[in-house]
Amino acid sequence: MTQAWLLPEYVEDILPPYSGQAEALRRRLLDLFDGYGYDLVVPPLVEYLDSLLTGAARDLDLKTVKVVDGLSGRMMGVRADMTPQAARIDAHLINHEGVTRLCYAGPVLRTRPAGLASREPFQLGAELFGHAGIEADLEIQELLLAALASAGVPDARLSLGHAGLFRALVVGAQLSTARAAALHVALRGKDVPEVEALSADLAAPWHEAFCQLPGLYGGAEALQRARDVLPDQPAIAKALDQLDRLFAAGNAEGKASVAVDLSDLRGDGYHNGATFAAYAGGQARAVALGGRYDGAGSVFGRGRPATGFSLDLRQILDCLAQPAPRGGILAPCVADADLRGKIAELRAAGERVVVELPGQEAHGAESGCARRLVKMEQGWIIR
Repeated sequence: MTQAWLLPEYVEDILPPYSGQAEALRRRLLDLFDGYGYDLVVPPLVEYLDSLLTGAARDLDLKTVKVVDGLSGRMMGVRADMTPQAARIDAHLINHEGVTRLCYAGPVLRTRPAGLASREPFQLGAELFGHAGIEADLEIQELLLAALASAGVPDARLSLGHAGLFRALVVGAQLSTARAAALHVALRGKDVPEVEALSADLAAPWHEAFCQLPGLYGGAEALQRARDVLPDQPAIAKALDQLDRLFAAGNAEGKASVAVDLSDLRGDGYHNGATFAAYAGGQARAVALGGRYDGAGSVFGRGRPATGFSLDLRQILDCLAQPAPRGGILAPCVADADLRGKIAELRAAGERVVVELPGQEAHGAESGCARRLVKMEQGWIIR
């Protein structure tokens, strides 16, 4: 018989002191976003599928847990990504004509884990709507790098890609939807033999371009090599120009190692411009993903330019040092006006004061308090 306390696979609690660390980090990052002018929104945990998955790629559909609404009988989904929800809010509810900056924080649920990760990431992100220029991507990159630094992510690395470059190659080679999808999967996995097989019958410049993509990673030399080996097409040149600017600006920040990887096609498939993938030292899976996804709000009547990122707070906790438990002060449970005043004073000053309930004296160590309030001639003091 299944034990009542067992959780589903890849679903877990966050316990003290990690839960306190997570909450402190959430507050710190939301304050950072607020400083850049990003307004907090709190989307619902579930939505109707036709709203939640509108404009999203198939891989996001496969990640979404689906349920039947007991009131309407319609299919609903538990959000697997909060970015489409932010796009809906911008397009349908806020209706600004100019730039809108939104941020969010909350759990999402996915049908399957990514590797050994949790199926319930805690997603915290920022989205910028209403500006199609590279300036918006530069701001999002700056904010992402600032978030990694504020969180204390060790040996942070930022990998730049461009979904528009892959799409330009697909259009130029006149690929079918099925073959483009297969190449997308092969490139994302850096499966060079599969890329070569899938592009073998293409005309020389397109076959060569797809085969070169997995090796086009690194610094400025990778971008220069891309200009040399990829077809001379306006869309490809524009993508490389944008990556040049992002690469230069990111390295100038000095907060992380910034590189390019032209076959890094991570994300949920709705990106169509510059993309970001952030990594922590010693981890193979990205701690943050983002990029440009213009037009995501089209179904709501406003196909606005958009760019942003989200990070997984749970995964960031995994790469940080173990937090120390927060110490406190143990106070006796007695009717004493002076004691109540002292406790209130200490709590107002930010101290943690735990009242020891009657009969619990033998378990005082479990409170985590190394100090105690005792009554002396001069009043209640800390020992």
